[in-house]
Amino acid sequence: MGRPTMNDVAAAAGVALKTVSRVVNDEPGVNPATADRVRAAIERLGYRRNDSAATLRSGRTASIGLVIEDAADPFYSGLSRAVEDVALRHGYLMFTGSSSEDPARERELVLAFCARRVDGLVIVPAGNDHEYLTPELDAGISAVFADRPSGSGRDLDTVLCDNAGGARSGVAHLIAHGHRRIGFIADAPSIFTATQRWYGYRQALTQAELPYDPALIAMGPPEPARVLADVERLLALPDPPTALFTGNGRTTVATLRALNRPIALVGFDDFDLADLLGITVVAQNPAGLGKAAADLLFSRLSGNREPAQRRELPTQLITRGSGEGVFRLF
Repeated sequence: MGRPTMNDVAAAAGVALKTVSRVVNDEPGVNPATADRVRAAIERLGYRRNDSAATLRSGRTASIGLVIEDAADPFYSGLSRAVEDVALRHGYLMFTGSSSEDPARERELVLAFCARRVDGLVIVPAGNDHEYLTPELDAGISAVFADRPSGSGRDLDTVLCDNAGGARSGVAHLIAHGHRRIGFIADAPSIFTATQRWYGYRQALTQAELPYDPALIAMGPPEPARVLADVERLLALPDPPTALFTGNGRTTVATLRALNRPIALVGFDDFDLADLLGITVVAQNPAGLGKAAADLLFSRLSGNREPAQRRELPTQLITRGSGEGVFRLF
């Protein structure tokens, strides 16, 4: 039978098509009793407004796109929910996609959203080349980068957390508790956040006048098998580390599963059950990151033409015992 149209509503309510249009679009000039009759017909027929026509008139779709690394990652699910909450508050819908750390997949998702005429984008970049965005930005789409900066030469709004400072505080905490050989297990060095946390690790050693030993560094994808191999290698060194600093939540969890001896541990990112396990962490605020990025985006959609902003949110060291003594899973 197809979807009911405004003509069907007009016939059912016994009014002119223009009257239905005014009621649907909340325009003045309709007698209250007539408006109630039109609304009753809309409810009875199950009529839904076709927003495509409104889009053609206004040039806006009231939608945004969000590209993240992995929707299953608790960090990005928190960020995503915060962006969505801001979008809904502004009456916008949000499309979301996961890049899986693949720059080609990121580009594909972004351009697919643009083809659907989203008004703005929040992007957690997987790659460094964003020249493909230039035609979309020139056409009027607004974009904000979250968690990592854009690699393009174009100056765009960016919201980050203090990755280097957070890592520096976590490693300094271990040093303050007597550790001089601290292993660093983190994500691949091609990822901005991993490199910044590595930099913070080195800063903490320098400030404490401790030597930097490349043998204590293990960086790569946070897959359990890779982390297990790295933990085994570090603990088998002739002069093994007495403490570990892990670079993100997934790496911390994989490290906990791999450990077979007590050792001090501090992880970057809080995660479920960390409080129950007594894991000391450097916590960032994914919801705060998402909200800040979304607020920036909607300020641009509202006409803000100020120079691009770069915001850096603080981290928090949460002490629970594993960095103050040694961690024992059992």
